[in-house]
Amino acid sequence: MKNMETIAAIATPNGVGAISIVRLSGDNALDIAKKLTKKNLQPRIATLSKLYDNNNDLIDIGLVIYFKAPNSFTGEDIVEFQCHGGVVVSRLVLETLFNYGARPAMPGEFTKRAFLNGKIDASQAEAIAKLIETRSREGAKLLSRQLDGDLAKFVNEVREKLVEIMAYTEVFIDYAEEDLPETLGYEIEQRLDTIKKLLNHTLEASKRREGMLSGYKVAIIGKPNVGKSSILNALLNKQRAIVSDIAGTTRDTIEEDIQIGSHLIRIIDTAGIRAAKDEIEKIGVQRSKEAIKEADIVLAVFDAGEFDSEDEEILNLIKNSNKDVIVIINKIDKGISFDTDIFGSLPSVKISAKEDISPLIAKLKELLDNYSGEDEHILISARQISAVEKAVKSIEESNEFLKTGELELFSYHIQDAIKAISEITKPFEYDEMLDKMFGSFCVGK
Repeated sequence: MKNMETIAAIATPNGVGAISIVRLSGDNALDIAKKLTKKNLQPRIATLSKLYDNNNDLIDIGLVIYFKAPNSFTGEDIVEFQCHGGVVVSRLVLETLFNYGARPAMPGEFTKRAFLNGKIDASQAEAIAKLIETRSREGAKLLSRQLDGDLAKFVNEVREKLVEIMAYTEVFIDYAEEDLPETLGYEIEQRLDTIKKLLNHTLEASKRREGMLSGYKVAIIGKPNVGKSSILNALLNKQRAIVSDIAGTTRDTIEEDIQIGSHLIRIIDTAGIRAAKDEIEKIGVQRSKEAIKEADIVLAVFDAGEFDSEDEEILNLIKNSNKDVIVIINKIDKGISFDTDIFGSLPSVKISAKEDISPLIAKLKELLDNYSGEDEHILISARQISAVEKAVKSIEESNEFLKTGELELFSYHIQDAIKAISEITKPFEYDEMLDKMFGSFCVGK
């Protein structure tokens, strides 16, 4: 893109640090940079330079790097000023850039320009934003692969297969008198079924591992006084929650971040679930039940010394929750007074929170590790998930028209599926189908 305004922004967080980077991008970036440095800058060479404001007063001495278009992040001329860290110096540099004609960059504008100039696609742009925010190592690795084009490659493969199917269909419609394979309709149906299964698998994996980026939510539930707060404190290795022998001490949810192996999780200690005695406790119990719905993993705590009707209610609650559950039989130092077979196939650990919770940590880490397979393509935003859902819906709708031989309507829905999946990376162009059609078939000769 040409004749873009020159924009500038501080690219490092506010605060005191060793260096602060001010980034300048646009048609006039080099000319403005020369006014600050009084030097001729060579592309991709770090130049130690004095930096002057528009009154010719010295601001700082730092490194200046010039990236010549189109070989830059935005595809435009970019100049980066690496000045001494701190609040004042970088702002003085920024104000000088504004005085020389640059304007403040809007949030995300550097990445937006990179997208508009074809340096990255939409999936890579989203990966950049998420990479800044991610709270887990696995999330960072996943986003780095997406930034490297992993998701774009997957989308392009699906898109290519759909374009081929659309090309086949156009041949059916326009060149039916030609000698075409009788099995072509069956082949199309099989190919579509394979694509739909692949997309549905990707949707399921993405929703299952949504917490990889922001941190998985883990809710600790149980009736009052079974040791939920003691388990939280042991996991955090500090006294975060009040612990007492009085049932109902925790009357609201308590949330904390904790590292389990390489996973950052958001752990939620909930109020005891029971028939509440007052309005405040009722609110706490309701929030506990809501925490179960929002959680990725539920830690259901039971007192080894008893299993009563309240425990039975909680057991039924977790069995019907469709969540990954770890049953914790706590206070085993006092002995177990009931048959633990009542938990069936649910994963369980037996601990005393006051003595040793390492079995719980090991089980939790094992479960989290199972979420982190690297062989799957993951959608990282509601927009991407919506695009795939629309593509699947269009494929399903197309199948009825394929069966009845209404190929024009079939082709229409396949084109909708292509447009939907293409939203993840770049818009679909109809010429792609024509190229595929006439490149794959010797029709018309």
